Amino acid sequence: MREELSEDRSEKLQEKVRAAQHGLDAAAFLAAIVESSDDAIVSKSLNGIITTWNLSAERLFGYTAAEAVGRPITILIPEDRLDEEPAIIARIKTGERVDHFETVRRRKDGTLIDISLTISPIRGSDGKIVGASKIARDISERKRALDQQSMLLREMHHRVKNLFAITSSIITLAARTASTPEELADGMKDRLIALSHAHQITLPSFDGAPSLVDQDTTFFTLIRSLLSPFEGWEAGRWHLHGDDTHISPDRLTSLALLFHEYATNAVKYGALSTSKGQLDISLIPEPDGFQVVWQESNTTPAAEIKEAGFGTTLENMLIRALNAKMSREWQPHGLLIKLTLPRDAFRIPDPS
Repeated sequence: MREELSEDRSEKLQEKVRAAQHGLDAAAFLAAIVESSDDAIVSKSLNGIITTWNLSAERLFGYTAAEAVGRPITILIPEDRLDEEPAIIARIKTGERVDHFETVRRRKDGTLIDISLTISPIRGSDGKIVGASKIARDISERKRALDQQSMLLREMHHRVKNLFAITSSIITLAARTASTPEELADGMKDRLIALSHAHQITLPSFDGAPSLVDQDTTFFTLIRSLLSPFEGWEAGRWHLHGDDTHISPDRLTSLALLFHEYATNAVKYGALSTSKGQLDISLIPEPDGFQVVWQESNTTPAAEIKEAGFGTTLENMLIRALNAKMSREWQPHGLLIKLTLPRDAFRIPDPS
């Protein structure tokens, strides 16, 4: 119903614009421009009472003009930002204009929105300041993009540091088994290529394009790709148990990043950091999903591992993104992680 009213109101506004242009009525023409602007344009008195409210303000904040006009502008301001209004009014009273002030405002339904405000004084016929006009622009998408970019940059910084640590571990462990410089060089080249392939799986998309990884990936294929740089040092370094299952494409990146973290920590501190370390990964079906058991053994004493910095912000974020539950236990012989994942993390074949 509201959409129909808005469309009808928009058509009437266009008629006003055309009529004002035809009649060269400057005041009506400007009023029509304000009313049909894509930006929310609101005016208020120096007491903070809303006096005008255009159609875009209705779309942005959820209040109709009838609901907003005559009410205090503070209906839009969250409680923790109420101190902004007196400061703005004080600046307006001195004739100052406030440009591109980024803040948060509240819609009628209670949701918060990031906006950019430009606020200008309104003068009466005698030149005295009688109120203020506000132009509000929704910058939520821009803020989300900046936050995403910041998160990705932090993630890439974290992973570059980890890649250097893993490379150092590869060199140290490969040197133990190589008998000649040529054998060491060949082994290092193969493992670094494998590490690069594993890195590709966990590489986020910066432009919204699909990930480089095959979208028809199984869980064991993913784990093998992440652990492939560490094959060949010792026979039976790691084992996979259970029946393999395809991963849901929309969960693939989160799972790859999460197990990349576990593999990285295993190389730096755990089972893959010592020549005798063992890693067993089991995929166990449950009524409401799957449990992944990550068991390390013959590794660093638990007291030392606890100081290694497990439980990163990235890990916690991925656990939430996957709607998963995780427990970690440092046993005397190594780390035990149990990860419970919902069924939608996997693509279960249709029995029919």
